[in-house]
Amino acid sequence: MPNTKQAKKRMATDDIRRMRNKVVRSSMRSACKDVLQAETAADAKAALPMAFKRVDKAAKKNVIHDNAAARKKAQLDRHVAKLNG
Repeated sequence: MPNTKQAKKRMATDDIRRMRNKVVRSSMRSACKDVLQAETAADAKAALPMAFKRVDKAAKKNVIHDNAAARKKAQLDRHVAKLNG
């Protein structure tokens, strides 16, 4: 537990930031899952722009690293390309 007044404030702001980051990360993962679990290549291709958008936003807000975002986008792109044959 925090001992100082400043530490208590930091703990409160950390909780707020953690919840904000959790929303961004969760929406990114859900969008990626929509692409990876798509039944057809057309469904995956349709879900791809939203997934890219969510990944880019997470990187912009420093929830994930820029290189991790690039890796994730490449992974999704490869998956869609494999589905298309």
